[in-house]
Amino acid sequence: MLSAQTISIVKSTAPALQEHGETLTRHFYKRMFSHNPEVAPFFNPANQAAGLQQKALAGAICAYAANIDNLEVLGGAVELIAQKHASLQVKAEHYPIVGENLLASIREVLGEGATDEVINAWAEAYGFLANILIGRENQIYAGQLEQPGGWGGFKSFRVARKEKESEVITSFYLVPAEGGALPFFKPGQYITVRVPSPCGHTTMRNYSLSDTPGKDWYRISVKREDGPEASSPKGYVSNLLHNSIEVGSTLEIAPPCGEFFLDVTERHTRPLVLLAAGVGITPILSILQAAIHAMPHREIIYIHGSLNEAVQAFRKDVEELAEKHRNLKIHFRYSEPAKDGVVRAGASSTGLIDAGFIESMLPGKDADYYFCGPQPFMVGIYHELLAWGIPPAQVHFEFFGPRQELEKPKKCPV
Repeated sequence: MLSAQTISIVKSTAPALQEHGETLTRHFYKRMFSHNPEVAPFFNPANQAAGLQQKALAGAICAYAANIDNLEVLGGAVELIAQKHASLQVKAEHYPIVGENLLASIREVLGEGATDEVINAWAEAYGFLANILIGRENQIYAGQLEQPGGWGGFKSFRVARKEKESEVITSFYLVPAEGGALPFFKPGQYITVRVPSPCGHTTMRNYSLSDTPGKDWYRISVKREDGPEASSPKGYVSNLLHNSIEVGSTLEIAPPCGEFFLDVTERHTRPLVLLAAGVGITPILSILQAAIHAMPHREIIYIHGSLNEAVQAFRKDVEELAEKHRNLKIHFRYSEPAKDGVVRAGASSTGLIDAGFIESMLPGKDADYYFCGPQPFMVGIYHELLAWGIPPAQVHFEFFGPRQELEKPKKCPV
């Protein structure tokens, strides 16, 4: 356990870290990549370029300092970080590199405020948190190996099928290159794809698994980044997959990870509400498919928001599920008006996915909510559920970005 003195000192640094957090983390990443370039492949260059990783780390450091005397409240954040680290194959030997550069950055950025007493306290606090994360990550790695067909590290997979789902989304069906069984995954989880990068190293991306668990393949459904994003770090991997990866190609894949998933063993009488926007459908579709088979008597409400029909993926698949399962209620919501003279067919309409629309689909607000999509959509849904007073245990989401961005009140645009 941490000493009382360490807790007091670290907590006292919270205001300074709140003020200088992003300056500190920008300095930290620049320093670490200069002194230890071998760890650069663990970090997403697109998130680095956009400043998202710096914001996320700054928020995590501030939260740790502010809550170091009550770490139970950070349990969810620890699990999220451990799952992300495991997806990238972060190991115990990488923690001293991060710790050394973080402590040096605290001293270099905070200057006179970073006394020996402060640095020693943060060294103890970092070591304590590192041991918690290393322990949890080792559990995840062990669990992956114990599963039938499980593996550690990255493994070669072959593209068995490649199917265009919309103008911007393509699915890749992946099977082990050397054959064999696939380990089960939890609906909503993701895998990591590792590919060569333009700078001569490798780069990794997480992609949600979009098909039902228990099949002979893993399916990822990837949105192509177009326009200025196509040549940016953000668009590099998606365009490589779309343009260069064909049936028969091989990819390096790490085992499924993620704390966002549906536990199909739970039994609830309240409805299950699944909300997706754009390519956020990928984990939501996997959850929908699993729920339909595991919970045949539970009311399920599925809403997918898209810009228009051309970019929407999996509409036909969802309609076929609704035809077969009376407990499933679906609706497709488009932010662009229909083209002149075209009438939107089936359960579809033009408009936003907002509180009023969700309520029109769900008489009574007591439900379990799972949602995924672009950041503005996520922020809007999150705040609307908070305003409704939905308990946190009934709110589940996959948010790609700093958590503090989710807390910002914004109107949902989709």
